[in-house]
Amino acid sequence: MLELLSPAGSMEALVAAVQNGADAVYLGCGSHNARAGAKNFTPEELPNAVGYCHARGVKVHLTVNTLTTDREQHQIIELIRRGAEAGVDAFIVQDPGIVRLCRAIAPGVELHASTQMGIHSLEGVLQAAKMGCSRAVLARELSREEIAAICKASPIEIEVFCHGALCMCVSGQCYLSSVIGRRSGNRGRCAQPCRLPYGYGRQEERYPLSLKDNCLVDELRELEAMGVASAKIEGRMKRPEYVAIVTRIYRSAIENGAVTPENAAKLEQVFSRQGFTKGYYERRLGQEMFGTRQELRADRALLAEARATYESGELPRVGVKFYALIKAGEPAQIAAEDPEGRRCIAKGAVPEAARTHALDEQELAARLQKTGGTPYVYQGLQCVIEPGLALSASAINTMRRDVLTQLTALRSRPKPVQLGAVPPTPFYSGSRGKPARTVSVSSLAQITQRLLASQPAVLYVPLSELLKDLSLPARAGETEVCAVVPRVIFSSEQPAIEQALTLAKAHGLESAACGNLGHAAMLKRLGFRVRGDFGLNVFSSAAAEYWRGEGLSSVTVSFEASLPQIRDMSKPLPMEMLVYGRLPLMITENCLIKNRSGVCACDGAVTKLVDRMSESFPVMRDCGTCRSVLLGGRKLYLLDKQDALAKLGIWATRLQFTIESPQEVDAIVRQWEKPEPFDPAMQTRGLYLRGVE
Repeated sequence: MLELLSPAGSMEALVAAVQNGADAVYLGCGSHNARAGAKNFTPEELPNAVGYCHARGVKVHLTVNTLTTDREQHQIIELIRRGAEAGVDAFIVQDPGIVRLCRAIAPGVELHASTQMGIHSLEGVLQAAKMGCSRAVLARELSREEIAAICKASPIEIEVFCHGALCMCVSGQCYLSSVIGRRSGNRGRCAQPCRLPYGYGRQEERYPLSLKDNCLVDELRELEAMGVASAKIEGRMKRPEYVAIVTRIYRSAIENGAVTPENAAKLEQVFSRQGFTKGYYERRLGQEMFGTRQELRADRALLAEARATYESGELPRVGVKFYALIKAGEPAQIAAEDPEGRRCIAKGAVPEAARTHALDEQELAARLQKTGGTPYVYQGLQCVIEPGLALSASAINTMRRDVLTQLTALRSRPKPVQLGAVPPTPFYSGSRGKPARTVSVSSLAQITQRLLASQPAVLYVPLSELLKDLSLPARAGETEVCAVVPRVIFSSEQPAIEQALTLAKAHGLESAACGNLGHAAMLKRLGFRVRGDFGLNVFSSAAAEYWRGEGLSSVTVSFEASLPQIRDMSKPLPMEMLVYGRLPLMITENCLIKNRSGVCACDGAVTKLVDRMSESFPVMRDCGTCRSVLLGGRKLYLLDKQDALAKLGIWATRLQFTIESPQEVDAIVRQWEKPEPFDPAMQTRGLYLRGVE
């Protein structure tokens, strides 16, 4: 049966999930998880939380799905050890460097590839499997057809996000919160700026980035038939009553199929953003997917009903078999055995000779079936009862309570775990001297004669643009032309991408850049030199080491990293960084340009979103697709910091051109040799000096 996975942002929410039918819960411990703002659990609380769940047959997945710095590695190591010792069933991970640590320290604990990895294709699933993951959480933007195709060919379990808040940006690729206010979504501290009002070209009370909550409660049977292993409910920041209500309704839907109108109304009443959407699942994008939070308050009776489900009583869910031995002259014995074969024994009073009524199997079974107030369900009795004996009801009840208490304690106990040693990460100091220069463009028009004459080491060009001039690799001289593939490539889109790459390769293209976990293997298979783009989120030495092992020629360090962090990071392969350009803050499956007018007009068009502070964010088309990229309002500018950049050990610094005109491109190329003074009104240092929380 389809697993129901519920959120547990606190102990109360955990109990609410378990008592309303969750098969598994996911939770965070400390601050290194994608919901650092939730109450979460302390290392001291974690064993009790896991024990409570395991006693009731519920699995626990511990979220370790954030980017971490080198200096935080000891905290992650301790968290992995604590989680393994507490008995968690799986670690949910984002960073390949943390995957390596989990496999070394706790090889017996499963690994689940987080939605933060941005897995949106079979290639991504296969890469997660290669990393050692036993489950992949798919990107939320996938349709039923994409999900079904992945499930059919996946060698590992697939988890699908079914209910709760939708991020506007593809998970793991949102930098809006960090660039605006240093609160990084990749580090679990998103300030949710997508829920704020924006206008198109001017200030307006519009919400073009605020999606309705996802709701696939009617699609659970279909997902199960596809082969989906787990249905996930979002909500570690939500109140326990929300967890209770949504979990109970989804449990009912899994078991019964149909969702009653009453339950559908409850879902909307407990939390809604002007209704729900399944637009991604049904591939119906557009304005109907958007909404803002309603101010409706859930009915007091509904909340009281929800609290009652977890504040009193127990949901009987663990089958237990009883055994009994009642012999004259010996203490009575009752044993209980759980589905995993654990067995406990309780001894009681010595039976007496029956005066009027002798104890028989039917009466004993009736007493043992009274398991109310415990997590257990009676599933049969095997017994030996000598004839003519009597045993009081209170004596039987005492033994039943005693043996079930023992069984709960035994089930709560973590299994012994073998912890491994922390693998050493070799340190590489990187390049010395002045870094090389690389350039990224978004259109062929930006490849000016001045730019080519400056001979950048690498010229990054979108694959869709390169196809318009296949002679470019031959004309570029000593400059390496590198095709940039889209950061998002659904499985259905991949054949066309591979065909285009093969054509470009036949015209002399030798290298390609990727910004997603699943694309490197595809590019290598096609025979390209592979460079890692910023979308890989290389934030630590361990992450860089992983990509060295995957055979990449270079990687781009995350622009969420600070200069000291970049300086101290090991550089096991050539590393570059962005030093000029508008930073890509979001990539969205919903086209922001089309959503404005309802007409597809994004070919070459650029529009702007304006926030409450009158900050403008240009929007452009992504790499020839109908996806949108939201750009930073001010340009990153570090051209005047070349002496400082030369001390970081990086191989190259990149000029990233997005919506610049050819004239602006030439001006910046000139400034590379003669930088102009930094202008804080029009430019930004990004996060390199500030860092992120």
